Formats: sequence, C-alpha cells, structure tokens
Amino acid sequence: MMEPVDVRGPAHFLWWLVMRQKRRFALAGLYGSTWMVSLALTPYLLSQAVDRGLQPQQAGPLIAWSAAVFAMGLTNATLGILRHRTMTKLRLDAGMRTADLVTTHAARLGAALPRRVTAGEVVTIGIGDVWVIARAMTAAGPGIGAVVAYIVVAVLLFRTSPLLAVVVLAGVPVIALLVGPMLGRLQATGGDYREQEGALAARLVDILGGLRVLNGLGGKDTHAARFRRDSAELRESGYRVGTVTSWIGALGSGLPAVFLAVVVWLAARLAVTGDISAGDLVAVYGYVAVLAIPVLIFIEVGTGLARGMVAARRVITFLRLPEDPVEGAAPPDRPAALHDPVSGVTVAPGRFTALAGARTAEAAAVLDRLGRYGDTPATWGGRRLDGMARPAVRDRVLVADHDADLFAGPLREVVAGAAAPDEGAVRRAVHIAVAHDVAGGDLDRPVEWGGRNLSGGQRQRLRLARAVLADPEMLLAVEPTSAVDAHTEAAIAERLAAARAGRGTLIATTSPVLLDRADVVHYLVDERVAATGTHRELLVAHPGYRALVTRMAGDEA
Repeated sequence: MMEPVDVRGPAHFLWWLVMRQKRRFALAGLYGSTWMVSLALTPYLLSQAVDRGLQPQQAGPLIAWSAAVFAMGLTNATLGILRHRTMTKLRLDAGMRTADLVTTHAARLGAALPRRVTAGEVVTIGIGDVWVIARAMTAAGPGIGAVVAYIVVAVLLFRTSPLLAVVVLAGVPVIALLVGPMLGRLQATGGDYREQEGALAARLVDILGGLRVLNGLGGKDTHAARFRRDSAELRESGYRVGTVTSWIGALGSGLPAVFLAVVVWLAARLAVTGDISAGDLVAVYGYVAVLAIPVLIFIEVGTGLARGMVAARRVITFLRLPEDPVEGAAPPDRPAALHDPVSGVTVAPGRFTALAGARTAEAAAVLDRLGRYGDTPATWGGRRLDGMARPAVRDRVLVADHDADLFAGPLREVVAGAAAPDEGAVRRAVHIAVAHDVAGGDLDRPVEWGGRNLSGGQRQRLRLARAVLADPEMLLAVEPTSAVDAHTEAAIAERLAAARAGRGTLIATTSPVLLDRADVVHYLVDERVAATGTHRELLVAHPGYRALVTRMAGDEA
C-alpha cells in the first residue's frame, strides 16, 4: 500500500519526494560534498607545489606535489561522474514518482476528472510541472556540496589570512540580500505565468476537441482570435519571468567576478608586504575561482526551488481534488426510480424518458447528479445516491458522455470495453447504434486513440454502441445523435427504444425524432422542469417547448 502523500504544502511535498529515496539523497549529498571539497583542495595542492616544489635542485617535492594534483584531478573526475549519475537518478525518480501520483489520482477520479479539472491543466502538469519538480532536486547533491565547499574554502583562507576569510564569508549575506528578493519575485511571477499557461492549455484542448464543430458554426476565427490574444498575454507574462531570471543569472555570473577581483587584490597586497607567500597567492586565486561554482549553484538551487514550489503547488492542488466516496450503503435491490430534487426530473425504471432544454450544460448537470458524480442530492428508490456504494451504483447506472474517450485497439474491444468481446453481442450493439459503416463487417478494424481515424458521427455512434452493450439498468445519455443525419437518427431512435424496452433510459436531447419515441418528456427551463408529458402533448400545450423543438428541427434542416 502506498504511503500517504504529504500535500500540506509545496515544501512538504518536495521534502516527501526526497524522503522516498533517502539513501540516494545521502549519496548525492556525499558525492556532491566530496566533489566540491576536491575542487577546493586543488588550489591548496598547487600552493604547496609552488612553495615546496619550486626549489633549486629539488625535483622530488615538485614531482610529488604534481602527482598529488594529478591524483586529485582523477578523484574529482570520478566523483563528478558519480555525483551526476546519482543526481540523474534522484531527479528521474522524483519526476516519475510525481507523474505516477498524478496518473493514479486521475485514474481514481475516473469519470469525475473532467468535472473537477480541465484537460489542459492535467496536460500542463504532466509535461511541465513534473519535470520542474524533478529539477528542484538539485538542492540535494550540488546544494549540499556548495555549502560544504564554502565552509572548507573559508577554513583554508582563514589559515592563510583571516582578513581574506572574512571577505569571502561576507559574500553569502550579500548574495542573499541581492538575489533573495528576486527569487521571491520569480516565484510570484512564475505562479501567475503558470496559471495563465494552464488556462491557455485548457482552451487549446477545447478548441482542438471541437474544431469540426467550430468550423461548421463559423466560430473558428473567433476562437482563434481569442487564443492569439491570450497567447500574447502569456508571452508578456513570460517576458516578466524572463526579466527576473536574467537578472538572477547576471548576478550569478557577475558576483563571483567581483569577489575574485576584491580578494585577489587584497591577496596581492598581502603578498607584496610578505604576509603571504607566492604559493598562498596562487592558492587564494584558486580558492576564489573555485567559489564561483558554489555561488552559481546557490543561485541555481534557489531558482530551481522557486520554480519547484510553483509547480508543486499546482500538483498538490490536483492531488487534493476529492474522490467520490467509494464505500456506502447498498443500492435498491430491485429497479427503482432515480429522482433529482434540484430540477424535479424523475427517471422511472422500464421507461424511455427524454429531457429537453435549450442549454445542454443544464441537462448534462442533471445527468451528472443522477449518475452520482460529486455531492448530489439525487435519490434512488427514495434514498440519497451519494450515500450508496459507488461501485454498485456504477454497475447499474451508466452516464454515457457524448465526448467520452475511445481507447485504441480493435473495434470489437473498443465497443466491448471491460466486458469480454463477444462477437454476437458486439454486432448487435453496432446494429442498434447504426454503426455498421464503422465496422464495415470487420470487427477487428483498428481504432486509433480518441477515434482519430473516425468521423465525428462515427465516434458518437461507437460510444453509443459501447453504452448499449453495457446494458445498464439505468442508461443516461447526453445528445447521443447530435452528429448524425436525420435518416440515421430515425433508425437509432427506433432501435434504441426497442433494445432498451424494460430498462430505464434518460436521453437529454432536442431531437424531435428521439422525443417522439420517449414514453415521457421533461421540459427543462432554467434548470427546473417546467412541464412533463409526451412529446405530442407538450407540442400542443407549451409554446416554449414547441418553439424549442421547432427551432432545433429547423437548425438541423
């Protein structure tokens, strides 16, 4: 069983990722520290080679200290390889672990996922935030090594000259004062940028998903203009992030040069006065040159953590999305009516019911409540749905989304879903959904992910065939024939009504063909049932219903 994830805050989440690989984290700190220490000790060995090796007629000390410098170089190269390998594994583990958490939670949310968060946000988390968090793990190895190296260099400088050690140690507060506020600014601007990026990705997914519809309605240019405007705003936000990042990078490159100049100038004056030797002067230059690496790492770690905090905040926001409760009471032991008190819609068992309204979103919300998605006051057999065990409800009540995903595979498996792909049952479902042109007599025809090799009408009928094959006690569907022609729609209405005889069915539609087949029609106005009756009764008694159905029929014509 997976250990509970710490989602109290972004810092807690990053630390939780670190603690999942304690040994690797310790190795990264060890290799990073020894690598940086070996870099810092190299100038010391050079100073000894200068002071002790450059003596007249004494080649032995020069060879010995030169060999020590060479050995330290080999050690440094080996430690660098080990550090890099360990840090790569640490980052990959953190990234893949985060991706696994996001994917697992998305699977647990199931059909509730698109009702809780946009597809664009999930995509942005999966391809962006996950690896930003992984790069934040840089603090584990190089970050610890930079701290250790700074302390070692300060000690070595103190042995050479306390004045130089004080000057070098003063560099850390200066860096913090100059870079610290910028890192805070980077986190703020990065958060704004991330919000806009998620919203823009969501809009892009929506546009791509409805591109054919937009083309048909002539709305492509309008949405493209909006996307260009939002892209321009995102670009401007990116410029603000880039401005802060460039200043941080400039300070990371410039501050070491300033320290190098100051410390070398002081060391040169001390060498002139005889307070330090020529070898000490070489060592001081080497120490300060080496310190450029920890300074850059400090800034890199700070930048990575600032970005990582922004990404981690988005991830834990997603991980906090509540799952629908799984446990609960048993549902009715026999077919019973579904009722939505918000709208007044009732779906009786064994009846073909239709829900007609001007706004598809309102009808879809009714079906969501009746399908037990989220907190819902809907009842089944007089008892609240959200108090019943979710798996038992899902087994008997199916909400067939008009944009439900189609997985890749042979057509028979796509239609069968979780059921065994019985050929006779699959062919019957395809016949009811009038999807014979999709199969073409070959149930092994490959279907690409999302039905990309199918037309919009074919995808819709394939989803309907899948729902029919499931044969639930209660089938709830939104506009299952909106993308087909009138002749096909008439055939679907006739076959679906016959196939669902004796089973409860609720279709949200404004199609006169489907409405005429329904046993009872609920007319929805402003999220409430305004009238109930047969299609023909409502046509006579309610002008609003007549106008709605007539207008929709005219639009289809």
